[in-house]
Amino acid sequence: MDLRNVAIIAHVDHGKTTLVDRLLQQSGAFRENQRVVERAMDSNDLERERGITILAKAASVVWKDTRINIVDTPGHADFGGEVERILNMVDGALVLVDAAEGPLPQTKFVVSKALKMGLKPIVVINKVDRADARPTQVVNEVFDLFAALDATDEQLDFPILYGSAKQGWMATSLDGSRDNGMQPLFDLVLRHVKPPVIEGGPFRLLGTILEANPYLGRIVTGRISSGSAKPNQPVKVLDHDGKLIESGRITKLLAFRGLERTAVEEATAGDIVAIAGLPNATVAMTICDPSVETPLPAQPIDPPTLAMIFRVNDSPLAGTEGDKVTGRMIRDRLLREAEGNVALRVRESDEKDSMEVAGRGELQLGILIETMRREGFELSVSRPKVLLKEDAATGEVLEPIEEVVIDLDEEHSGIVVQKMAERKADMMEMRPSGGSRLRLVFHAPTRGLIGYQGELLTDTRGTAIMNRLFHAYAPYKGPIQGRRNGVLISNDKGDAVAYALWNLEDRGPMMIEPGWKVYNGMIVGEHTRGNDLIVNVLKGKKLTNIRTTSKDEAVRLTPPIRMTLEKALAYIEDDELVEVTPKSIRLRKKLLDENDRKKEERKKEAETV
Repeated sequence: MDLRNVAIIAHVDHGKTTLVDRLLQQSGAFRENQRVVERAMDSNDLERERGITILAKAASVVWKDTRINIVDTPGHADFGGEVERILNMVDGALVLVDAAEGPLPQTKFVVSKALKMGLKPIVVINKVDRADARPTQVVNEVFDLFAALDATDEQLDFPILYGSAKQGWMATSLDGSRDNGMQPLFDLVLRHVKPPVIEGGPFRLLGTILEANPYLGRIVTGRISSGSAKPNQPVKVLDHDGKLIESGRITKLLAFRGLERTAVEEATAGDIVAIAGLPNATVAMTICDPSVETPLPAQPIDPPTLAMIFRVNDSPLAGTEGDKVTGRMIRDRLLREAEGNVALRVRESDEKDSMEVAGRGELQLGILIETMRREGFELSVSRPKVLLKEDAATGEVLEPIEEVVIDLDEEHSGIVVQKMAERKADMMEMRPSGGSRLRLVFHAPTRGLIGYQGELLTDTRGTAIMNRLFHAYAPYKGPIQGRRNGVLISNDKGDAVAYALWNLEDRGPMMIEPGWKVYNGMIVGEHTRGNDLIVNVLKGKKLTNIRTTSKDEAVRLTPPIRMTLEKALAYIEDDELVEVTPKSIRLRKKLLDENDRKKEERKKEAETV
């Protein structure tokens, strides 16, 4: 059977996963009456909730006696480690672009990688049924983007399809017939994407996607470059330097059929398969016949830009809400995550019972923490800190700079430009993007962007869209103003009392509600001034034997600030932690005892003098 391997590249929320659903339905991969969850390729709960693709996945359809393997890539730059490896497996790419929004930074990120690898793109303009669609201008923007990314003449001569994945149709022109469903897309893939190049020689496969299966152990997915594979075949694993990692046998060979992975008796060069039975094989390693000595070349991976310390939860409420609380459990879980996620780097930290986790961005680290708390882990995490580098030639300190694209209503542009300038960002471009909206492009230091998303939404009444992409390392831009307010800190352990919270309202907004458990050193609110203040939230009203119906009996509280995980990570300072459990997110001081905090402060003052 003929083969085609194709990746789908798109920005977050441009309809990529919906498009795959339609391709599966119209190729007959699903029965007519089969119930299929919406966005079938987003298998993980967090992916469904956030509407984003985090892990790359594969599916396969048969069209006119040709098997088309479709690989869904993450559109978010934080998961770029996945993207680079996926593109090694395919021979063509569908670049899916929203007919209203046009190409956005994450499209640019993945497309630049695809063009560098010589893939010839097919451009699919999706959502042409939107009221604000502007397909012709979007095609011009895509052409400009490709040209700016040094595409070859052959890559710039790309075929274009217009359609709506949601409605299930594609056409070769804007006024083309909508009755053929996805047929024009299938036919174009067969015509435009070359069959996989098959090299001679014994079996070789480069590991691309890694996952752990409770029944089969570690499963490595990749494309067979040469030779063929069968269950029980002896193989060995080489790292990218050619060093032998292990020898073993293939216990199970799985291939994609529709969305399901089914066991097969043989797979040949060009096909995308998953292999079980090798406990030490991982991504970017070559699984091959015992006679092979040289590994397949693997893509270098962009460096992590942010790091956080994951510590054992040592608060007085530790162990009351989760069942995985020890340092060993947290360490094992993080090391397991790092095995399958090449963009993460996990190492022992200098502090006791803690690990340093470095990744591409807040979203990637936030999703890891959210996944762990859903698995029953309790842990405390530090404020994300940016990883700096030293210029080998000049000895100058360099920091990561990101390209930030903000689409917003014109009326809010002033406040956004001002806030970005405070964060040491340089404005590169400001242009109208239609319908009284502007597109602002900045180059901003990563550390200035930590926690800015929430502030941006507040400043623009929820109408702005921000997209970011790692740009380069540049000289350190100097200090950036952090949080201006101090915090209110509880002085005792117990349950918060409504009357006490009501009395403290003039000190600043609260982050807790009556009845919530608090402890000494826990942050319960924000102080209206710049210093921290220790408060008592357990103090009830003195009881007397006089009963009145006056209005001071009924305490009416202002609703507290709701702290989500992302908001909490952005809010805390260096001497604070976020305590994460399956049921709660609390903020606390790193040192719970007030005397210890004072000693630490005096020590810091002595060091700076």
